[in-house]
Amino acid sequence: MIYTLTLNPSVDYIIEAGEIVLGALNRTSYETKLPGGKGINVSRVLRSLGVESKATGFLGGFTGKYVEEFLHKEGIYTNFVKVGGDTRINIKLKAEKETEINARGPEISTLEIGLLKDQIKQLGKGDYLILAGSIPSSMPQTIYQDIVQICKETGAEVMIDAEGELLKTVLEYKPFLIKPNNHELGQFFGREISEVEDAIFYGQKLVEAGAKNVIVSLAEMGAVYINESGAIHASVPQGEVKSSVGAGDSMVAGFLAQYLKTNDRANAFRYSVASGSATAFSIGLCTPEKIESLLPEVKIHKFQ
Repeated sequence: MIYTLTLNPSVDYIIEAGEIVLGALNRTSYETKLPGGKGINVSRVLRSLGVESKATGFLGGFTGKYVEEFLHKEGIYTNFVKVGGDTRINIKLKAEKETEINARGPEISTLEIGLLKDQIKQLGKGDYLILAGSIPSSMPQTIYQDIVQICKETGAEVMIDAEGELLKTVLEYKPFLIKPNNHELGQFFGREISEVEDAIFYGQKLVEAGAKNVIVSLAEMGAVYINESGAIHASVPQGEVKSSVGAGDSMVAGFLAQYLKTNDRANAFRYSVASGSATAFSIGLCTPEKIESLLPEVKIHKFQ
């Protein structure tokens, strides 16, 4: 079974408007609301690709109820730890520039963290846990390390999409996949990653440090995939980027979905890049039809 963990989910209130004038009344041209959070995005993309997962993390209040009901309507299993505060509301404003305002989220108690860890202890061999997103300030900064250590003991595989600094604490546990972007990879090594060759060089160092598979997204330069056998560079399809929200999560979901179907990591990487692009070219997350339409445009080149 695949499990996705979102420590600080949200209701994303997405607004489109023309010119925004600070200090004045502004009106929207379009608005919608969706459950937010990187792990939740992964579960939603997996479901659209016909792959079951169970979403977990922390939810609370009327906003938490909305998130859970939305996921159930999409056919996604959930097992969230219920907390006292309200799940946060994040504002995604699409005007002349894309602007985000993210709330802090509820306080999470030691007891609630313990309940989550008890859930993770039930995972075992054959299970995958996807850790995605930052750690809220109300939680111990060791929470990812603690969870990955539990999975190491139970035999569950871990996939991590998180900031560069967080990766340093988990590489020794040999995660199945990590997916930094070029900025996060640069942050990890204190270098600027501006070329494909740079991403491959430092991605190989992550493999040497313990990661089984590494995908580095490079925006318009495409993406690279590295494991102990070598490296692959993929170009990205041409298209209008409408929103960057969820593109990285779609890459993780696309990789895992295709890998489980084909057991072919190069093929899974190509599908991953098409998935991320399909989301970037959409308002909302990718669809199987959109991924398939972009797949022929993803060209891969292997490095030895």
